Amino acid sequence: MNESQSVNYQRIAEAIAYIQLNFKRQPSLEEIAEQVHLSPFHFQRLFTDWAGVSPKKFMQYLSLEYAKQLLQSKEATLFEAAQETGLSGTGRLHDLFVKIEGMTPGEFKNGGEKLQINYSLAESPFCKIIVASTPKGICHLAFFSDKTEGEATMKARFPNATYRQFLDEIQQEVLFIFQSDWSKLNQIKLHLHGTPFQLKVWEALLKIPMGNLTTYGSIASEIEKPKASRAIGTAIGSNPVAFLIPCHRVIQSSGKIGGYMWGNIRKSAIIGWEAAQLNRKF
Repeated sequence: MNESQSVNYQRIAEAIAYIQLNFKRQPSLEEIAEQVHLSPFHFQRLFTDWAGVSPKKFMQYLSLEYAKQLLQSKEATLFEAAQETGLSGTGRLHDLFVKIEGMTPGEFKNGGEKLQINYSLAESPFCKIIVASTPKGICHLAFFSDKTEGEATMKARFPNATYRQFLDEIQQEVLFIFQSDWSKLNQIKLHLHGTPFQLKVWEALLKIPMGNLTTYGSIASEIEKPKASRAIGTAIGSNPVAFLIPCHRVIQSSGKIGGYMWGNIRKSAIIGWEAAQLNRKF
C-alpha cells in the first residue's frame, strides 16, 4: 500500500468513527462523505475499493446489532461450529496458525540475548505495520504510526536480541494475508514468549473463525477458567502479534466492541473488513 492508499485508509477510519457514533440513525452516503470532505461518488468508490462492499453494507457489519447477531445466530458454540466445519475453508485464517511454539524460559529470562530477529516495515489495509521474526516464526506484529515508537515497542520485548531490518520469507508469508487468496500460504508459525496461561488464551483466540466474534466469557469457558474473565482480558491485551492472533474478534457480552491495544476504530475496521471479505467469497 503506497502513501496515497495510507491517506485513503485515514479517511476511511474517520468515516468508520462517524458511522460508529451515528449508526442508529443510519446516516446517508452524502452525510458520511461530507465528513471526510469527499464527493458521494468518490467516497462510494474509494470505500468499496477498500472494503469490497458499499458503505451502507459495511455500516451493517459495524453496528452493534451485527455483533449481537453473530453471537446469537448459532445454536452451538463458536468453537463447536468451528470443529464441525473442519476449519478448512480459505477464509479460515487460523488454520495457518495451528501451532504456538513458546519461547524457552532461558530465552525469556535473558531478554532474547542469543536471538537474531529480522524485522520489516510494511503497509496493511489498516495502516503501517512492523513485523518481526526469528528462525522459529513470527515473534511480533503491531500497527504503528511513528517508526521510532514502533521499533522501540518491538525492542522492549526482547531488549538483548540482535536486530536486523530485513524482509525474510517468514515475514513475506505474513504480508500475503492481506491479499485475497490465503489458501496458497504455507503454515505460519509463531515464536512467542508468555506464561502458560497467556499461551492458552492466545491459542484459544486462534480458533475463532474469520468473520466471527466471541466474548471474553466464551474464551473463559473454552480454556475451562469460567471465573477468569478479567485475567483473560489482560492476557488478550498483552497479545504480541496483531491480526494473526485475532484478539480483535473478542467483544463484550453486551455486543459493544470493547477495547483494543491498537485502537477501537482500527478494531471496528478490521471486524468490518473481515466480514466484507467473507461476503465477497460467498
